[in-house]
Amino acid sequence: RMLTRTPSVVAQVFLLLSIVLVIAIAVIQINQQQVLSPGLKYGIVLDAGSSRTTVYVYEWPAEKENNTGVVSQTFKCNVKGPGISSYESSPGALAKPLDDCLNKVKERIPVHLHKNTSVYLGATAGMRLLRLQNESAANEVLASIQNYFRAQPFEFRGAQIITGPEEGVYGWITANYLMGNFLERNLWRTWVHPYRRETMGALDLGGASTQISFIPEDSEEHFNSTLQVKLYGYNYNVYTHSYQCYGRDEAEKRLLALLLQKSNGSANVDNPCYPQNYNTALTMKYFFGSLCTQSLRPANYYPNQLVSFRGTGDPGLCQEMVSLLFNFTACRDREDCPFDGIHQPKAKGNFVAFSGFYYTINALNLSGHFSLDDFNSSMWSFCSQSWEQLQFMLPKFEEIYARSYCFSANFIYYLLVHGYNFNAETWPQINFQKEVGNSSIAWSLGYMLSLTNMIPAEGKLIQLPLKPSLFAGLLIFLTATALLCLLFLVYLCIVSHNRKNVPRVEHAFIPE
Repeated sequence: RMLTRTPSVVAQVFLLLSIVLVIAIAVIQINQQQVLSPGLKYGIVLDAGSSRTTVYVYEWPAEKENNTGVVSQTFKCNVKGPGISSYESSPGALAKPLDDCLNKVKERIPVHLHKNTSVYLGATAGMRLLRLQNESAANEVLASIQNYFRAQPFEFRGAQIITGPEEGVYGWITANYLMGNFLERNLWRTWVHPYRRETMGALDLGGASTQISFIPEDSEEHFNSTLQVKLYGYNYNVYTHSYQCYGRDEAEKRLLALLLQKSNGSANVDNPCYPQNYNTALTMKYFFGSLCTQSLRPANYYPNQLVSFRGTGDPGLCQEMVSLLFNFTACRDREDCPFDGIHQPKAKGNFVAFSGFYYTINALNLSGHFSLDDFNSSMWSFCSQSWEQLQFMLPKFEEIYARSYCFSANFIYYLLVHGYNFNAETWPQINFQKEVGNSSIAWSLGYMLSLTNMIPAEGKLIQLPLKPSLFAGLLIFLTATALLCLLFLVYLCIVSHNRKNVPRVEHAFIPE
């Protein structure tokens, strides 16, 4: 009996020790891992638009989710002054306005991470136009930016002019990412791909171009006009088109050029889209200096000659003039061709309209979802106001924007209804929105997501107390020891049980 009891006690001790050691090693390993977790990574994107530059700071956990970082915006700064394409004659003057924002950015990102933080500059339609007009000037502007960032503590990854389709797709990625259409947190707080979640279309209105992007009903049929995007291990075929010269500012320059043309070169021109009692004098270069209005330039073009524009605040006539900015005849009644001879599949599903769309709608005192009738009545009433009345109506009054909201509203109406074929029934599917949470809906976040997707999924940057191989070996050895002890104890129990029963059985069969 003594012999049986000793192995039993030894086995129990070994079993307990193995279990305690397995738990202790696992706890130490996990806790130590949390202490030395890789923390956050940062990225900076400069959205160099035609009218201004915006600096965004993004952060994401250094552990990746299916090759794509879970990115959030932590800071945004508008660079003072115009867009970078306006510096064609003095590229060196770019540094001063950038400094103000970059100094704030340096405070937001921990100093020890500066050298590992990538900076990307993406220039859009303003620079696309400048490159077409004067390639060497565009290159000088980009070179000046390169020089500026060489002196910064961050890792500069280059300044590039992104294409219209890229701008459209990155905007689409941002909108869907922020709306939770790619990733969502489940009950266990882990990120998962939402089940059967529909994506949204994206409508972006900049100063020099406008973009529409969505997944068409049948992407196979429209294969030539779609781009394939891979995010979080899923593929999406996105239709996207960027209309150059259909941005808010360039479209308005085309309107001013048309009005001057219709007035037979008079130095005083009535503008039905400007508010009543508003007067301004603009140089011919202001609206004829652009590539978008080159074809409308008069023979006697003098860049510095002033033209006086007088606002008449006539919504009906404004709408009539705006319709002339769209080339509807190029399509010859083809259903999949809204304007300018461009092929476009039927717009389907819900859309989010941001940037210039949002700001104009906000000026009309609307936001989110509303009916086409509500939009039209707000636009009509806004366009009938005098310049004096507008100053009390707008939440933020800036002359250059205030005078143009009536034009922008009519332009948006024509673009969405006659251009993209939204109607009274489908108009409420458009959500006019500026941001989700603290993150702006802009192409820059989609750009950042795509760039983090190009970085392969990284192993966790963790110094563990035990190397993974040693940890695994110990875990296997101790688990095996515990199991053997358990089996040995079970075996001893069975043997002991049988011994107790044997004498009784023998006793029953002893003959008298």
